[in-house]
Amino acid sequence: MAFEGLSDKLNRVFKKLRSHGKLTEADVREAMREVRLALLEADVSYKVVKDFVNKVTEKAIGEDVLSSLTPGQQVIKIVNEELVALMGNDNARLNMASKPPTIIMMCGLQGSGKTTHSAKLAKMLKNEGHRPMLAACDIYRPAAIQQLQVVGEKAGVKVFEMGQIDPVIIAKQAVRYAKDYGHDYVILDTAGRLHIDTELMEELQTIKTSTEPDEIMLVVDAMTGQDAVNVAKAFDDALGIDSVLMSKLDSDTRGGAALSVLAVTGKPIKFVGMGEKLDDFEKFHPDRMASRILGMGDVLTLIERAESVIDKNDAERLTQKLTTSDFDMNDLLEQLRQIRKMGNLKDIVSMLPGGDKIKEENIDERNSYRLEALILSMTPEERAKPSIITPSRKRRIAAGSGNKVEDVNNLLRQFTQMKKMMKQFGIKGGKKGKAMMRRAQRAMAGMNFDMPGSPMPPRKKRRK
Repeated sequence: MAFEGLSDKLNRVFKKLRSHGKLTEADVREAMREVRLALLEADVSYKVVKDFVNKVTEKAIGEDVLSSLTPGQQVIKIVNEELVALMGNDNARLNMASKPPTIIMMCGLQGSGKTTHSAKLAKMLKNEGHRPMLAACDIYRPAAIQQLQVVGEKAGVKVFEMGQIDPVIIAKQAVRYAKDYGHDYVILDTAGRLHIDTELMEELQTIKTSTEPDEIMLVVDAMTGQDAVNVAKAFDDALGIDSVLMSKLDSDTRGGAALSVLAVTGKPIKFVGMGEKLDDFEKFHPDRMASRILGMGDVLTLIERAESVIDKNDAERLTQKLTTSDFDMNDLLEQLRQIRKMGNLKDIVSMLPGGDKIKEENIDERNSYRLEALILSMTPEERAKPSIITPSRKRRIAAGSGNKVEDVNNLLRQFTQMKKMMKQFGIKGGKKGKAMMRRAQRAMAGMNFDMPGSPMPPRKKRRK
């Protein structure tokens, strides 16, 4: 996940601040020096870093902050607010045409993921109840039209193409086709180049003049760092873009481009690509991204992602089972499969509050499949009533799934603990209920994030 290094460094700085009962101006300035270094190492623009640190410092050394009961928390709150402001205070929405179709012109350099992300955007719009259409206007890159047809078919979206003729004609005819056949969005996948050149810009300007797009969206690769910001500025100067779509934000890139784009170009990031699948695509929420960077998680995005893959009726049925004695291995198997639909497990964990503190080596993507193999090796009767599983049955289940008897024991033990915690949480409220939920979360963590043979995260001993 992008920002991982930045998040770790900022959390170390804030840990120091919180350890002080009182803060002095010197403490704040020392912390801001470390924040400055962390942002620069994350490949954030120098000018952006300088302005950001100056604003935070000015607010943090105020009398109200330094004299408060929790000065460390106050400084973190200021950093969070300034991060949100840096990326844009509100989630920017697509520009809409007063009369359909809305025309979105996608542009960018080759290799930025423009064609794939055009299909991702189309699929998102389709899932929201719209009738988008993709138009193949890249006639230069080998197999570009075929690629758009393949991803368009996967997204379940109409792809308009006229072969390798003048892309301006293709764009105009695509808009006309959309009007005739009731498509309310037209996404023009235009040609890219290995570098910015006059020929590319002239063609894009001609398409812009001919189709009058409502949104010109530039796709940039987050892995190119500050080059992505430079590309955005060059396209904006020559073409006048409306927004940025940042691809590959799930990579181990330092992520500084996402913090610099708005400040340098004045254009907001509206969408981000978070993986290779067509569903690995999100609206960009500055407040949620700031929360992730500061290690506070992003529960809202996690909920939205869950709602998109989990049927409401199934969720209600499962909730009822979790608070009764009806929850069995079949339900657990269903949950494992639904969690996989939500995306990369490391990304999911990073969205949980405190998820950044879970060690990466304890998040094994393959563990879900090992647990599934263990459950599928059980008979229908054993899945419905795990209590009947005897030692001889355990040996058969282990052999059938390619695991050890110890792994079967751990699965059964953790399943029993999780079931017990969930049932208790369902009948308790207040502080006791919250405590039960924390214990249930530990049980789920042991079930989903660690190896089958790993112990559950230890509970902290209370001080007497």
